[in-house]
Amino acid sequence: MHYLEKLFSVSGKVALVTGGATGIGRGIATALVQGGARVMIASRKGGDCEKVAAELNALGAPGSAEGFAGDVGSEDGVRALVEAVKARTDRLHILVNNAGVTWGEPYESFPWHAWQKVLTVNVTALFTLTRDLTPLLQAAASDADPARVINLGSVMGTQPLADGAYSYTASKAAVHHLTQTLANEFAGKRITVNAFAPGPFQSRMTAFATGTEEGAAQVGARVPLGRIGSPDDIAAATLFLCGHGGSYITGAILPLDGGQHVQHGMRLFKE
Repeated sequence: MHYLEKLFSVSGKVALVTGGATGIGRGIATALVQGGARVMIASRKGGDCEKVAAELNALGAPGSAEGFAGDVGSEDGVRALVEAVKARTDRLHILVNNAGVTWGEPYESFPWHAWQKVLTVNVTALFTLTRDLTPLLQAAASDADPARVINLGSVMGTQPLADGAYSYTASKAAVHHLTQTLANEFAGKRITVNAFAPGPFQSRMTAFATGTEEGAAQVGARVPLGRIGSPDDIAAATLFLCGHGGSYITGAILPLDGGQHVQHGMRLFKE
């Protein structure tokens, strides 16, 4: 096996990526398919997942994709997603908890249900899905090649910054803390748990600010490295953590933010 392939290949592994039809989730799914994994893509819009899976399968990559509906917005939805995964595989090497929602509104009018919705999807569902898929992760795990969980945090979970998204920033700080809590508890199960803490990338969630080239350039100008993130930035980090080279890393909050997590007085979208 080629040296780089040995370190970064995910050939033969089975993965689930929630929210994998758009943005960062699609970038992660693409990287895993290109790396040789069999990737299940699930989100609230099953048709979109099926379409993206077909597009990934048309790449001629060594891996494969399958898309189906999976709504993590409720306990019943998480339960149904777990059953859908169990119907397709008896072991899961990689779980990427990417599905997430946000809510932006002024402090004075920020509503109760914005806390309930965002925390349910971003924290409660992440925990419950991971818990219920742990037996499948354990079935795939070994000393030499642990199973992997990657949670999607945010640079907004590392900085005291809201930009009007109060429940979102709090939820991502919770994701980071939960990631490290589970990393500690799962080490004996030979399951690593890490998180990405992305800065601005082009996605449906950030389309209001990065949906045009002009907007992306404006946001990127506030990043120390002078640009927003690219799909390659996500892909490389994914293969690093999920391949053999990442097998000794757990409890890490990996900043994919161009240096924003160490930027004094950083701003994301507001002037």
